[in-house]
Amino acid sequence: MRRLLPLLLCLCSVGGVSAQERSLFDSLQYRAEMQGTLAGGDHSPLWLNANKYGLSSLKKANGYIRGAIMRPLSNDDGRRWGVGYGVDLALAAGFTSTLVIQQAYIEARWLKGVLTVGAKEQPMELKNQELSSGSQTLGINARPVPQVRIALPDYWSIPGTRNWLALKGHIAYGMTTDDRWQKDFKAPNTRYTENTLYHSKAGYLRIGPKNITFELGLEMASQFGGKSYVEITPGNWGWVSNESGFKSFWHAFIPGGGESDETTYRNASGNILGSWVARFNYDTRNWAISAYIDHYFEDHSSMFMLDYDGYGEGEEWNTRKKSKYLLYDFKDMLLGLELKLKQNDWLNNIVLEYIYTKYQSGPVYHDRTKAFSDHIGGNDNYYNHHIFTGWQHWGQVMGNPLYLSPLYNDNGHIYVANNRFVAWHLGIGGNPVSSLGYRFLATYQTGLGTYDDPYMSPQYDLSLLAEVSWRLKGGWSLSGGFGMDKGKLRGENYGVQFTLVKTGIIRK
Repeated sequence: MRRLLPLLLCLCSVGGVSAQERSLFDSLQYRAEMQGTLAGGDHSPLWLNANKYGLSSLKKANGYIRGAIMRPLSNDDGRRWGVGYGVDLALAAGFTSTLVIQQAYIEARWLKGVLTVGAKEQPMELKNQELSSGSQTLGINARPVPQVRIALPDYWSIPGTRNWLALKGHIAYGMTTDDRWQKDFKAPNTRYTENTLYHSKAGYLRIGPKNITFELGLEMASQFGGKSYVEITPGNWGWVSNESGFKSFWHAFIPGGGESDETTYRNASGNILGSWVARFNYDTRNWAISAYIDHYFEDHSSMFMLDYDGYGEGEEWNTRKKSKYLLYDFKDMLLGLELKLKQNDWLNNIVLEYIYTKYQSGPVYHDRTKAFSDHIGGNDNYYNHHIFTGWQHWGQVMGNPLYLSPLYNDNGHIYVANNRFVAWHLGIGGNPVSSLGYRFLATYQTGLGTYDDPYMSPQYDLSLLAEVSWRLKGGWSLSGGFGMDKGKLRGENYGVQFTLVKTGIIRK
């Protein structure tokens, strides 16, 4: 970053504007934060830990001191170009690491396009940041992955459509940073990875320019490259080198290739996953209502609800012979409803969500053989993978936290132990006075484990959060929350969390 700043200063002078008018060090924003959590039971409760970009802990006593200095891109609003950067560090106790580099990035904007290099917290799309249970693919539950990201962060109206059609999206490549944590957490002779690469992309289309709009999007992500330490043969553990070079980056962008341990049944290289998302919005002067859906998938069977099954028989058991396809049921999804009451300060936002993940294309996975040439692509095993450690970073799932994060495992295995569940989630918020806000979250979940390792009986969980925030004078704010879990899925937990924040602007 030190090498980049002089270059950016030179770019400012090239634009013919004085250093005083466009200094990259004017109006820097700072944030100082201190948080402490005390809990009883097995862990800190779900909603005192989840959807905090991984800056959280399951330990019953944990806390941090955090400091950040940032120059937001909004400082250059109204200009054709803009520059932003930020450094956000925390000293933590009871966390997966003592020094946390939460954010460290530099970014540049030209017109509406933004290039970001580094680790930066990116918000969810098409969902409420404070009241939703979370996105299933690109969530806010895990630490940011350092990456190079090109984005249209705001909707861009397509010329000639009179604002009826608009696009936004991003493409990113990066590398995860939890290698050391994996080695410390894992039990002997259990799977882990090193130098895992990361890819994500998303595109969203908005239809309608006025008070009725429809948004449709596709979010996809992949873990690829690096080394995976796996059981090569029963009792024999070693490592395999995953696909590397330009082909690995291309196959992350457009799925293809195959894993290092695949021969006859080559699927696609890396751990590929994603979501179809959509949201309908109706906005009036006094209230607004939205309905949305997030359909998660791990392969073709759940992405298109269709799979090829037309292989021949006998010697042609592995040859495509017929136009025959399997049609899967459309069951797994997150359905949401959001109501905003613009004239009611006491209760101005309500979110209700229903999440169903039990189907996963069915319980059976069978590849064609000489004896039985039918192909059945079930048992998708959401958030898990047979080579990579699944859709997680530093022990927290990178999607929706109702999937049980590996940090909950007491057996040293890095995998999601509960990915088949049904849940209802309610979030409400309000601002009774201008300086006081609150939110309340309630989630009821029934977990079944996984197809490969099901629970002996359904496990239930009720998770609650009641949180109040005060905005004080001089840039100070204070929030306090009470959370609890009740049930076998996460244990009997209860706790309190307090956060003190001071924000301001550093003037030259």
